[in-house]
Amino acid sequence: MNGRVQAQVMMNFLASDELSFRIPVDLVYEAADPYAVTCTFGLPGDEPVTWVFGRELLVDGVSRPAGEGDVHIAPVSTECLSDLHIRLQVGAEAALLRVSAPPLVAFLDRTDRVVPLGQEPACAELDAELDRLLAGRL
Repeated sequence: MNGRVQAQVMMNFLASDELSFRIPVDLVYEAADPYAVTCTFGLPGDEPVTWVFGRELLVDGVSRPAGEGDVHIAPVSTECLSDLHIRLQVGAEAALLRVSAPPLVAFLDRTDRVVPLGQEPACAELDAELDRLLAGRL
């Protein structure tokens, strides 16, 4: 199974209460790694920073607070498809981002067409079987 979904969304990097920057974030989903979404943040004046999120974490965070440890995602308000806060933590350092939900939901919908949520193991087993067959190891 060869599926890849890519999108770029704009997020606000909230440096403080008074200062924020709009940054591009590249989202990549690969059927070969069906549980993960790679997010590359283009930070002003710095090298891009890449994080890997669980796809299910992103799905859950659209409608309710989700996440443990280094990544937390939560709607900003109770309105349907409100903006989301994404909090990334590394040790004592933290970054807070704000993103509009609809572009993220559109991206997640496209990933669901490649590998439906909840069917990841079946797709991974199919990929392994196809690889074995194509390699001539019946």
